Amino acid sequence: MTLKNTADRWGAISQLLHWAAVLLIAAIAIIGLTMVDMNNGPSKIKIYALHKSLGLTLLSLVALRLLWRFYAGAPRPVAGTPHWQERIASLTHWALYALMFALPVSGWVFNSSSGYPLQYFGLFNLPKIAQRSEELAQLSRALHEYGFWLLLALVLAHAGAAFYHHLFQNDDTLRRMLPGRRRTADAPSPASLPETPDAN
Repeated sequence: MTLKNTADRWGAISQLLHWAAVLLIAAIAIIGLTMVDMNNGPSKIKIYALHKSLGLTLLSLVALRLLWRFYAGAPRPVAGTPHWQERIASLTHWALYALMFALPVSGWVFNSSSGYPLQYFGLFNLPKIAQRSEELAQLSRALHEYGFWLLLALVLAHAGAAFYHHLFQNDDTLRRMLPGRRRTADAPSPASLPETPDAN
């Protein structure tokens, strides 16, 4: 497998960035959905801090992934894919990129406008990107929450389409984002081979 993308499949670096983003989104979502119901205390503060740090990591990862995609390009559509499916897939991909940027940024704005400090895994403080404002805090929080549900819906739709192509269309849509070699054409069975006359 090559590091760069080819015309037929995603390269190793694109695959690594893709699946790392999937794991990060899953972790951020699970933490985000559970932390709001926790009782106030040191444990809740730590879980919130982890949620924020993972969100900032996702922001950096998506920026890196976009830069790599512009450099390495993208595979051509799988042969036989209808044009309307290509358009929907492209729009979904760019919507996912936009939301993966917007959610960490809206969380950062909410954190700043609420007057909370922001540390990255306790290593260093990040600057405020907004002045303290109750109105802005409410707006950014709403965008963060509703954006999460939209991101979740798009992720599920994206995954569902990939599995549909894999299970029912039997094409390489999912395979080319997985490690390993491309699927090769099935070898013909002996029964399907033409008979040849005896040499005698």
